[in-house]
Amino acid sequence: MQGSDMQGSDMTVQQAQRALSSAFKTAGIDTAPLDARVLLEAVTGLDATDMARLPERLLTAQERALLLDYQTQRLRAKPVSKILGQREFWGRAFEVNEHVLDPRPDSETLIEAALQHLPEAQAFRLLDLGTGSGCLLLTLLAERAHGEGLGVDVSGAALAVAQANAQRLGVSAQAQFLESHWFEAVTPSFDMIISNPPYISDAQIRQLDKNVLEYDPRLALHGGEDGLDPYRHISAQAQSYLRPEGWLLFEIGHTQGEEVCAMMRQSGFEEISVLPDLGARDRVVMARAPRGPRRK
Repeated sequence: MQGSDMQGSDMTVQQAQRALSSAFKTAGIDTAPLDARVLLEAVTGLDATDMARLPERLLTAQERALLLDYQTQRLRAKPVSKILGQREFWGRAFEVNEHVLDPRPDSETLIEAALQHLPEAQAFRLLDLGTGSGCLLLTLLAERAHGEGLGVDVSGAALAVAQANAQRLGVSAQAQFLESHWFEAVTPSFDMIISNPPYISDAQIRQLDKNVLEYDPRLALHGGEDGLDPYRHISAQAQSYLRPEGWLLFEIGHTQGEEVCAMMRQSGFEEISVLPDLGARDRVVMARAPRGPRRK
């Protein structure tokens, strides 16, 4: 799909989808057909059914120009979600930009686990460390109307995205946000702490794809030399911020389960378990604080 074709000649929806998909395939983009369809739907306002029903529908000059801009961005490895400024998670659309990571389907494993331990009909307090877009915290609050939560992030720009998402989802009254390095500015106590912290090691960070390195915030990726620094820090302090028998849930890299379990065990947590994602890879480690006074 050449720029001159898009701006100066008639093009049907079907032709545009084929041309866009071909351009992405030529560039080595694995998700070429899907990306082409999603971008075309965003430009035209049509869904997949509409496009199948109206393949000869002509794009307007404005639509052709916008689609060309989207194509250019995608060929530069910019993720579709960052081009469109949103990503779906747990059936809801979340705003995303260069200051936050995209919500990922793998993270829904944590949502499933957390919902099993959050009451449906009574109040609770939830803490999300490294909240980013707020997708974990806000999804749980949207699913549990009696809960309230605090989203913590070291990035003020990320917190602005999370606040916008709270308004977008209608849970602003349940959610508060705080700029803090982990627990630094947080006061106890909570029924559950969740976190999807940075967990990429020094060696792995250098091997990440261009679409990650150039369009995701490094702060949200790099977890120290071995990728485990945030887990050590949070595990060691979490019981001081949890109520007795409160839960701590981590999202992890799929090779980190055994080491994170060992940290939690050493910190005195009980009922430690590792949960797989839909690809059968270790994705969530969860554990319960012991009965009795909070650990100091």
